[in-house]
Amino acid sequence: MKHVHVPVLAEEICHWLSPKPGGIYVDCTLGVGGTSLKILESSGNNAYILGLDRDSEALAYAEKNLAPHRTQVKLFNGNYSHILEFVHQAGFERVDGVVFDLGVSSLQLDKPERGFSFASDGPLDMRMNQTQGPTAADLVKVLPEKELADLFFEWGEERFSRRIARAIVESRKTFPLETTQALVAVIKGAVPSSYRRGRIHCATRTFQALRIRVNQELELLQPALQAAVSLLKEGGRVCVVAFHSLEDRVVKHTFRAMAGKDHPVITILTKRPLTADQREIEQNPRARSAKLRVAQRLAEGALQ
Repeated sequence: MKHVHVPVLAEEICHWLSPKPGGIYVDCTLGVGGTSLKILESSGNNAYILGLDRDSEALAYAEKNLAPHRTQVKLFNGNYSHILEFVHQAGFERVDGVVFDLGVSSLQLDKPERGFSFASDGPLDMRMNQTQGPTAADLVKVLPEKELADLFFEWGEERFSRRIARAIVESRKTFPLETTQALVAVIKGAVPSSYRRGRIHCATRTFQALRIRVNQELELLQPALQAAVSLLKEGGRVCVVAFHSLEDRVVKHTFRAMAGKDHPVITILTKRPLTADQREIEQNPRARSAKLRVAQRLAEGALQ
């Protein structure tokens, strides 16, 4: 059975990539293959896709969804930080375009057993690759109070980070916080009642911070962007969709550094990030916070 996932800003991505017959495109966050399908269709079904995803479950869905194009698609189960080796393993030196659709997918959010969502109960996991690394429960169990508070403040932009960290440390003395709802209950008990009734759920920022830490999302992003640019042919483009300010800031600063005056290797095509129009937001509410940035590779030159 195919899993339906609506890719965000896919039409805009295809506009900027302008996929061509015989072009080689890397989808660094393949998910279930929605953006890659759009790229293939835009090329007249004659492009070649390299799809990467660390989530083996998503990769299995993508393989089914992309089955009609199997001769033009090569899939890899791994993180986009390994883009160089995957592209070379596929037999290519340079590519025409690279796409990053950052953040968590609806496939992951919609499954309580993955532990990404505070909306339903499940194990506090949050790993995009369920075979590697500590879970969110592991972090909540062992991190010192100050480290938890700093994590929630810096990567969740949570203003009640200290209260929440203190409550977690107190709670774990008597019972383990191993499920999403156990953590939600602690957060609710730690923050003011007005915050619990706010526009966004009071656990949103804490869950975001834990997910970023578990999956090393911010640490891996800058080197992955630099590697992606190094793979582009002259005139090739990289498109990056970010869903929160921390990701977007890394993309903006990395692009600016690579477009610097001394040794520029890219030109930035989107002076301001592009956002979804009202029609797309109504069809796909997840698009509301999406920001797309695009850069184009200049003449060959080593990254500085």
